[in-house]
Amino acid sequence: MTAAPDHTPTMSRAGLAERLGPYIPVLLIPAIMAFGLIFIPSMSSWLTLTVSGLAMGMMIFIMASGMTLVFGLMDVINFGHGVFISVGAFVGISILLVLGHMTEAPSLALNLAAILAAVLAAMAATGVLGWAFERVIVKPVYGAHLKQILVTMGGLIVVEQLIIVLWGPEEIYILRPEALRGAITFAGAAMEKYRLLAVGIGAVLFLVMRYTLRRTKIGLIVRAGVENGEMVEALGYRLRLVFVGVFIAGSALAGLGGVMWGLYQEVITAHMGQQIMILIFIVVIIGGLGSVEGCFIGALLVGLLQNYIAFLEPKLALISNIGLMVAILMWRPQGMIPVVKAK
Repeated sequence: MTAAPDHTPTMSRAGLAERLGPYIPVLLIPAIMAFGLIFIPSMSSWLTLTVSGLAMGMMIFIMASGMTLVFGLMDVINFGHGVFISVGAFVGISILLVLGHMTEAPSLALNLAAILAAVLAAMAATGVLGWAFERVIVKPVYGAHLKQILVTMGGLIVVEQLIIVLWGPEEIYILRPEALRGAITFAGAAMEKYRLLAVGIGAVLFLVMRYTLRRTKIGLIVRAGVENGEMVEALGYRLRLVFVGVFIAGSALAGLGGVMWGLYQEVITAHMGQQIMILIFIVVIIGGLGSVEGCFIGALLVGLLQNYIAFLEPKLALISNIGLMVAILMWRPQGMIPVVKAK
């Protein structure tokens, strides 16, 4: 009697690959960190660049997270998303300038209170602007991608010109609050206080968004709407109102990101949102449309890689993220953590 061929090793390898598959995107983050550790000769330099990369990635995630939900849920290509970043930055920084007595005080509590007031004002302003943008510009072109690109780009240009009318065409240079200037030293590495704050805010926001989407009723409706909007409407939910709410929330998050990015760069311009849209689109695409987790991982990869490459070979920094996007799309054409839509 002939024994059956033994396929156990092949099946074992296939099973291992299937089990590791969902975790591979997450493992890319320590892999990028290990890449930096290998090629950057100084441990202190590596630690400084890693914190900088994480801070940059967290801020990009804040600005991009709303856009990925709008893409996934509403099927809207909003090229005007960058204008909410600019408006948020100008509104928030204007509040900080008014609260100069708080930002110049050496008290961390007063500094954080001033930033909180600026963030709330920026999110309120961009939330209202997002509602008007969706009603006037986006709503008439639902389902027409080419028209969406044209009208949202037009909306971006109009609002940018309004910013110039209200605040002027010049760059506005700003200083961070007193207690958040400078750096702290750890293991010989200088880590800027503000960047550490940005890492903390980004991590907390990600956990809050993940909990909301996975553990609350509204999150369940949003996730179900991303995967099968017709079924959600058939169950009696007014998905159109959810659309508007997600658009407003995404705009408000862009406003929050605008304030943080302005303090990060210490200068704001009317075109700052438009300039960072390239990184935001890269993050949204490589993460997977509609995936907050993918957006978070993609943002960290972009931030870390750009900081490492800029240190090792500055001339390659401009194309490093394009190369990252090409590599990930060749591996997973729908992004790292794609949201599967019903057909």
